[in-house]
Amino acid sequence: MTSPRTFLLLQGVCSPFFFRLGQALRSRGHRVFKINFTGGDWLYWFGQPAWSYRGSRKDLGPYLADQYRRYAITDQILFGDCRPIHRPAIELALACGVRTHVIEEGYFRPYWVTLERNGVNGYSSLPKDPDWYREVGKQVPEYRQGRSFSHSFNIRAFHDVLYHLAGFYNPLFFPGYRTHAPVNAAVEYLGYIRRLPTLRWHRKKDDQLLADILRQGTPYYLLPLQLSSDAQIREHSRFANMAGVMEHVLASFAAHAPGGTALVIKNHPLDAGLDNYPRMIRRLEQRHDLKGRIHYMETGNLGELLRHASGTVTVNSTVGLVALARSCPTMALSNPIYNIPGLTYQGPLDAFWREGEKPSGRLFRFFRNTVIHTTQVNGGLYSRDGIGMLVANCLPLLEAEHSPLEEIG
Repeated sequence: MTSPRTFLLLQGVCSPFFFRLGQALRSRGHRVFKINFTGGDWLYWFGQPAWSYRGSRKDLGPYLADQYRRYAITDQILFGDCRPIHRPAIELALACGVRTHVIEEGYFRPYWVTLERNGVNGYSSLPKDPDWYREVGKQVPEYRQGRSFSHSFNIRAFHDVLYHLAGFYNPLFFPGYRTHAPVNAAVEYLGYIRRLPTLRWHRKKDDQLLADILRQGTPYYLLPLQLSSDAQIREHSRFANMAGVMEHVLASFAAHAPGGTALVIKNHPLDAGLDNYPRMIRRLEQRHDLKGRIHYMETGNLGELLRHASGTVTVNSTVGLVALARSCPTMALSNPIYNIPGLTYQGPLDAFWREGEKPSGRLFRFFRNTVIHTTQVNGGLYSRDGIGMLVANCLPLLEAEHSPLEEIG
């Protein structure tokens, strides 16, 4: 057992995970404090004592510094390092000698969750040196898919709706809070209500489209769309949204891809349908004279698409990791953790269409094992058994003086 520490929990995920984590830390002799920023935070803290921050973002730094000092905070835990309330908290903690533990959706889903110190994704401390992974990869265990647990979209959706319903009272009880999301939750829900019932029809149509492409023997590249609202697009790429990504990729495809090849564009499974992608794509087809070469899928079997694709173009989606695992040539348009020589294509997009090469299977195995060993925790954020597993597996990492990545050096 390590010496008792004092943990401060900031904004968490839309689930009981932070509550159960706080309980577990207390049971191990640590002091735990919580700051609620929204009605959803308050709801999912289940009536336990907590501070409520009602001020503005500009006053948050002095408030946090005072709490750090007054209560001798040693560690803070937060979900998502790109939220406006979390960026200044991370920078302040570094200056004050407070450890920051960032939790985020896993790099290797669905049975892993990311836990890193100070930052994840674009702010991750993971190196980009392939030789480092080749060396470290020989020392770490071989990881499989992780222990499984129940998980479903319905459980996640239930927690999300409940969290945002509680946010209805934010103007009254948390007047200084401004959401990090660019789209109002109610607008997103209306989009889902309209889109979800159509997916069964789209799935049949998309499966038939892929079967037709394979039967005709048409070589194709895959462009998996991300959510325009995702921090990975807004904070860690040069694109404002998916419209800009498609404009960039289709212009390059039209000018440089081999004749007779096609581009399959697959929508994100959690897209709310607020943007009319088919209309955007038709306009781009006409602008770049690509009629008949662009295929849009609302759903689509990702595994089958990657298995037959000549290459995958992504900004920084975790689909890139799935593509690498399936030995599919991959181009990253920003700088995700897997944008490493030997894994992704390092030249310009214009050349990728003809020069993209398969990733090194050996390097990817070393990379995957190392990333899981240093940053991934087996468990889930939403279901009861997934949360229980995640809490138990997080505790030794939160209590450790040095993170697994720091231990490896």
